[in-house]
Amino acid sequence: MTRFLKGIPESPAAAYQLALLDLDGVVYRGKNPVPHAAEAIHRAERTGMTIEYTTNNSSRFQHVVADQLRGFGLDVEDWQVITSSVVAARMVARHVPQGSRVLTIGAPHLVEEVRRNGLTPVTNVDDDPHAVIQGWYPDMPWTELAQAAYAVERGAAYFVTNRDLSIPREQGIAPGCGSLVNAVIAATGVQPVGSAGKPESAMYDEARMLNAGEGRDLVPKEASIAIGDRLDTDIEAGNRGGYDSMVVLTGVADPVQLMLAEPHLRPTAIARNLTGLNVAHPQPAREADGVWTCGTARARLETDGTIAVNDETSLDALRAACCLAWQTADDGTTLTEDDLPRFIIDPAEPDADAR
Repeated sequence: MTRFLKGIPESPAAAYQLALLDLDGVVYRGKNPVPHAAEAIHRAERTGMTIEYTTNNSSRFQHVVADQLRGFGLDVEDWQVITSSVVAARMVARHVPQGSRVLTIGAPHLVEEVRRNGLTPVTNVDDDPHAVIQGWYPDMPWTELAQAAYAVERGAAYFVTNRDLSIPREQGIAPGCGSLVNAVIAATGVQPVGSAGKPESAMYDEARMLNAGEGRDLVPKEASIAIGDRLDTDIEAGNRGGYDSMVVLTGVADPVQLMLAEPHLRPTAIARNLTGLNVAHPQPAREADGVWTCGTARARLETDGTIAVNDETSLDALRAACCLAWQTADDGTTLTEDDLPRFIIDPAEPDADAR
């Protein structure tokens, strides 16, 4: 059964207690803030929504990320930043006894998190580690990867911070943590026991648990929403974990990706940017003649198999077109980019109701 977009009659900020926000492409791009993000977050918090920031980055300390966000004018406590090092160390701590030696391959942030969780970080297989935890940092040498492989070969439980194959750097796209993880897998034939990063849902689960500290109640999944700019990490993690999700168009995802998305990559809601936190999302509906509508927007399947909409600048038209494309694909018809409308939607524009 096809899963379509949901309507959110008030706004996500009113409908959900907790937002699990990705960072790069959602709140900032490198050192620069995404337009309208900080104001939208402030408005959502005034509505009563709690914000946590989730990132697959395993090398940056929580306080460093929080300082950057505070530099944008946001009110952020360090604990609100959930990195893959935080999640991975907590995963390992539940798997091995307290005080266990853990071969820790990664940045100082990962080493600190291993210690914070009552474990003993070591750097050599001869220390007889119970587990291996592998992260990423720019100057990681072959010798450290070799130590990880030796320990995994000897039976140490293998955990990784994330399996992202690539990472954007100043000069271009470089091998990410997942590429280095694959080197250890190739050498040992052993797959990791667990990965902390998205598209696994562990990051969202751990974020909810961390938010429940200091007397706060655990927010249920149904009252939490995952928000990101990538279908294959942020949105897939939400779907794997049973979370509603919202994709924004300020990063990687674009209208073509959305319309062609496979079921496990489809979000619950679509927004231009984080101003979508604070406005209603109309419910797309299928009419008796097969046309999909959303507000005043319409999407129909033409006799030649293409999808047409009445306004290629309309976010509601994109929502209707996505539902039609997903239904068509799930009914067995293969769509290509040539079959789709050419949407021109400016992700820097605030939602009309949020201006």
